[in-house]
Amino acid sequence: MDGGPGDDGFGSPSPQRARRDAELRLYGLNAIRAVFARRPQAIRKLYLDSNRIPQLQPLLAWCVANKVGYRVVEQTDLDKLAASSHHEGVVADVLREEPISLSEWLRELAPGPQLAIWLDGVGNPHNLGAILRSAAHFGVSAVLLPKDGSLALSGAAARVAEGGAEVVPMVRMGRSDNALAQLRGSGFSLAATVVSGGDDVFAASLPERLIYVLGAEGEGMDRDLAAACDRRLSIPGSGKVESLNVAAATAVLLAAWRARR
Repeated sequence: MDGGPGDDGFGSPSPQRARRDAELRLYGLNAIRAVFARRPQAIRKLYLDSNRIPQLQPLLAWCVANKVGYRVVEQTDLDKLAASSHHEGVVADVLREEPISLSEWLRELAPGPQLAIWLDGVGNPHNLGAILRSAAHFGVSAVLLPKDGSLALSGAAARVAEGGAEVVPMVRMGRSDNALAQLRGSGFSLAATVVSGGDDVFAASLPERLIYVLGAEGEGMDRDLAAACDRRLSIPGSGKVESLNVAAATAVLLAAWRARR
């Protein structure tokens, strides 16, 4: 039987495709600076506009010292490489950092107050990026991802995150019932965030170890998951619009918890 494009004929990805899957094309000045600051060895190739050379001298010197290729290219080339005009004059191919397991994250977690976000069905890369930026700003411990979810970091999400994607761990969970048990066993309370009908997040007592569970816009979170949470929280508003989008709501929720600390 013939394999598909990029396969070796036995259903396994070819080495070339495996390399592509292992890499992520990032763009945006702060996103790439954040990778350089935390894990420079992940950088595989760099493309930049000549106007960015003065700002990226430390990175370029590191590339020369470590034999990592870089090219000065035109803006139109960067547009094509990033598949976006929002690259801010720099694009890089970097090794993708895979999510860690829930058990590993909990094992390394420090005692005391901790806040994390469970994303159920959120798929828009710009929303993910904005969530990661807010999470980094408020010191969130992790973004938790469902076992079978397709959500993953993209170049667009990393650019919107403005460096937040490098400092907030992404955690891939197992089965929801097992994840709930593990989190509660580590002292976490879980709060389903709902458009209406929940306790006022500004008036509610928020525990020191909390997981905000956020669903996708439109369909919201899985009903069984919402029912399994320990509490339901809502953000009160004027009523002139139905709700905030998930990224804006996340920032409000994180600020409400942070204010209690």
